[in-house]
Amino acid sequence: MDSNRVKEQFRLGEAFRYFLRVFRKPDPSRPDSFNLRVMHGINRISILMFLFCLIVMIIRAFTR
Repeated sequence: MDSNRVKEQFRLGEAFRYFLRVFRKPDPSRPDSFNLRVMHGINRISILMFLFCLIVMIIRAFTR
């Protein structure tokens, strides 16, 4: 298997940029609607729940 292909599979930069973009203040020059605000709110909640559960799973793995 090619090492560049493996590196490409584990490249997480785009995911981290999305996390930062979701929690950034909205740009006033872009159009905004109620549906878009609700969608971003749900995304924020799901990201926070995922991170919380990941931390709990890591703690439980080390304490057993």
